Amino acid sequence: MSKRLLYFLGTNLAVMALLAAVLAIFQSTLGIDTTGYVGLLIISLVIGMGGAFISLAMSKAIAKRMVGAQVIDQPRNQAEQWVLETTHRLADQAGIGRPEVAIYDSPELNAFATGARRNDALVAVSTGLLRSMQPNEVEAVLAHEVTHIANGDMVTLTLIQGVLNAVVFFLSRIIGSVVDKAVFKTRDGHGPGYFIVSIAAQIALGFLATMIVRYFSRRREFRADEGGGTLTSNEDMAHALERLRAGGVPSDLPEQVEDMGIRGGAAHGLRRLFMTHPPIEERIAALRAA
Repeated sequence: MSKRLLYFLGTNLAVMALLAAVLAIFQSTLGIDTTGYVGLLIISLVIGMGGAFISLAMSKAIAKRMVGAQVIDQPRNQAEQWVLETTHRLADQAGIGRPEVAIYDSPELNAFATGARRNDALVAVSTGLLRSMQPNEVEAVLAHEVTHIANGDMVTLTLIQGVLNAVVFFLSRIIGSVVDKAVFKTRDGHGPGYFIVSIAAQIALGFLATMIVRYFSRRREFRADEGGGTLTSNEDMAHALERLRAGGVPSDLPEQVEDMGIRGGAAHGLRRLFMTHPPIEERIAALRAA
């Protein structure tokens, strides 16, 4: 948790520096008054939405590099041939373009999908998953990932993240200006307390925004499980999830890719609000009840 917090704080401080640079550029080149609400809102939308969609556009390349995924262009063995053909068949069933298919070396049972477009996505599975699961269970996992692509989950979550980023940027600076005027008695609200209060407000609001994004992330997993059950069967999807639960090894996907995996970490108490995935037991129960 402390590692995640440091990563979060570092990212926010970096964004603050980037925002300051963009503010200066807009002021000098376009003449936009960034001290007013309208100008600040424009900048917030540019930074919030722009950053989110740049991350989405780079998601495939980043994911491949972070996990060392090897895209299957020419299958080297029967297992790769089966994974490629099965994923493409499921994509055809779902009515989307055939995604790139990759395998990455990891003992963990996991898989993920990413990409900016439904017809140009990536599905990657771990070697541990391929070794440990039965073919019908692997197929259900692949169907789950294909459903994420078909549902446009990556774009939807990016939109939510972008809007919330913009709101956080906008409100944090409004709060900073108001506090600066009230406490430091400055005329324009951009005195010594502005940046300190803005950073503090951005961090606090960022945590709230993260909770909202994670809520939608958990909901999309239920929908992907349902879609995986439709493309294969609810029983196969439930068996695959049971196999994931029995694996018991915490996710070893990098921070930047973990949200995309079919499984996430466990948490208790308030930390559940920051989980990217619902508990596997709840997902299995939802499939059994369908």
